[in-house]
Amino acid sequence: MATAAVSTERKNYLNAEHGIRSWLLTTDHKRIALLYLLSITFFFFIGGFFALLIRLELLTPAGDLMTADMYNKAFTMHGQIMVFFFLIPSIPAVLGNFLIPMMIGAKDLAFPRINLLSWYIYIVAGALYLHCLVNGGVDTGWTFYTPYSSLFSNTHVVEAGLSIFIVGFSSILTGLNFVVTVHRMRAPGMTWSRLPLFVWSHYATSIIMLLGTPVIAITLLLVVLERTLNLGIFDPSRGGDPVLFQHLFWFYSHPAVYIMILPSMAVISEIVPCFSRKRVFGYSFVAASSIAIAAIGFLVWAHHMFVAGISLYSALVFSFLSFLVAVPSAVKVFNWTATMYKGSISFSTPMLYAFGFIGLFTIGGLTGLFLATLGVDVHLHDTYFVIAHFHYVMVGGAVMGYLGGIHFWWPKISGRMYPEGWGRLAALIVFLGFNLTFFPQFIVGYLGMPRRYWQYPPEYQVYNVLSTAGASILAVGYLLPMVYLLWSLRYGKPAPDNPWQATGLEWKTPSPPPTFNFDETPVVTWEAYEYETMPLPDEVTLER
Repeated sequence: MATAAVSTERKNYLNAEHGIRSWLLTTDHKRIALLYLLSITFFFFIGGFFALLIRLELLTPAGDLMTADMYNKAFTMHGQIMVFFFLIPSIPAVLGNFLIPMMIGAKDLAFPRINLLSWYIYIVAGALYLHCLVNGGVDTGWTFYTPYSSLFSNTHVVEAGLSIFIVGFSSILTGLNFVVTVHRMRAPGMTWSRLPLFVWSHYATSIIMLLGTPVIAITLLLVVLERTLNLGIFDPSRGGDPVLFQHLFWFYSHPAVYIMILPSMAVISEIVPCFSRKRVFGYSFVAASSIAIAAIGFLVWAHHMFVAGISLYSALVFSFLSFLVAVPSAVKVFNWTATMYKGSISFSTPMLYAFGFIGLFTIGGLTGLFLATLGVDVHLHDTYFVIAHFHYVMVGGAVMGYLGGIHFWWPKISGRMYPEGWGRLAALIVFLGFNLTFFPQFIVGYLGMPRRYWQYPPEYQVYNVLSTAGASILAVGYLLPMVYLLWSLRYGKPAPDNPWQATGLEWKTPSPPPTFNFDETPVVTWEAYEYETMPLPDEVTLER
């Protein structure tokens, strides 16, 4: 504990400079990560507010809380905010920004000013979307499907489309920074076979960001141009093709699912070996599976379009490829399970989130195979089954991984320990609340309740009441970490440099780290995840 006391007095990235200006003009990757953390948390709660409105509306069969138009806007803005302003930037922009340079032994990212620029672009896009929101919002669904979005909607489609066009550049710059940093700035001895799996997953994610994001940006720009200049790109009455929009949109938006889930897989690949005290089982296969997911993920987009009029032969090919992309995801799940087998497992908060991730992501992945099956998808398409599947992957997967990562690296980020008992309670509440919210939606979707309807037959009410009850529990589970993590900043015990006795280079810096991470460039002479040589974590450091 003496080292922890000393570390609070020394210069670190938090106290090296003072004042708002030092934060707004910083090029320190760790400070930029915290700017992103504040920004995406703000948008998370706005998106959550719209989710609350949706669930309250669906509490009763009659549409008695909102009008139909208002309900359309609520689910549209919930989806767009959560996908484009929270899920996609969450782990890469916060944990990736903070950790990747430290994990590879670098002093910063390759382009520190571009890193700051990416945050400012995110803020400009977010401000434009908020302006759209307060002026009446948008009602096209998060997918902007044409010709409704380009011809018929009388809401602020142009403003919403331009804001997502702009936020795409933030993703592109972040991805570019990560790729160049991993290629050019690894410490001596940090070979590709010694890279943490966190870095491998973010490298794969960055490739998707670089190759996929320009497609959605141009697609939304075409919608804006068609709407403002009366062009005939997607409008069938002018010789356009609305299905072309779906091809372009999903060519990005299915890989975007992997932009959201691969970084969470990265977090789990760090947490599982640490709290099992074992080397990752099949390191090279887990690393290769990240690249495989990124590659195959670009070949499955039309499984969203089985009922949109594509040919049967195309549908067969995309169905097969959709089953194929599940293989590298399964490799990860089986290898995490094998890592835990006969390990010395400790049920600390990050590990509870990892358990939750593995279980919920597995359910989400397996129900994805239902939807990849042609005959089944015809029945389930655009029902609540799809909503449940998507949220099991995105919330049960991506958000659980994000929370697990925040708890795992919080001692490094803040230099403080959070109360472990509250952390475990919050993880349990999130898991229970999530399942109560979304599992009934599998059933009601299978029974035939379409998504995006503000009224429904009374026989579906019991499932919707369960979902709304679960959502209220889930909201408590999400608010709790915010409360005790903020509390820990002032009252938490000072964190040791390596409270979990983990193996990564980021744990060889003080907590919190100095501005340039390392006093001298480390030389890596060991393999990744050598937990056999590490002592067990000191239980005394964990605050009950």
